[in-house]
Amino acid sequence: MSVEILFEDPRWEAAGLAPLAETACAAALAHLGLEPDACEISLLACDDARIAALNAEFRGKPSPTNVLSWPAEDLAAEADGGTPQGPEQPPDGMQAELGDIAIAYETCAREAQAQGIPFDDHVTHLVIHGCLHLLGYDHIRPQDAALMEGLEVEILAKLGVADPYG
Repeated sequence: MSVEILFEDPRWEAAGLAPLAETACAAALAHLGLEPDACEISLLACDDARIAALNAEFRGKPSPTNVLSWPAEDLAAEADGGTPQGPEQPPDGMQAELGDIAIAYETCAREAQAQGIPFDDHVTHLVIHGCLHLLGYDHIRPQDAALMEGLEVEILAKLGVADPYG
């Protein structure tokens, strides 16, 4: 598993984002039957100002959010609730580039505090959430949301993290 992290906000390094992200992404990929060592994800560890600019540029929403993702390829299922197609596996020795995730420190910290949950648990959930987006999962349509949230709960449980929706 390769999670390449660009630390724009040093608070993420102090918070131990690297091992959290590696563990979260590896768990998500393995849960879906993918070989984590054959996959690569880029992660931007930023602040609210940076993610607000990205949110405005890519989603037309000029406000901070917790996590954004940009899949390398569209893997989404056509039918609501359908399982997305898996990424193409590259030749031996190469890694499949799944895409990019951005995560904002202040929003994550604020949400964890407001929900009364450990910061690490919330970050783990959001990294898994972003990873699932890279793999074609989404939460816009009702059955897609149920599928994605169910997977998040299952993956988090394997990591000892409580159900964020319960």
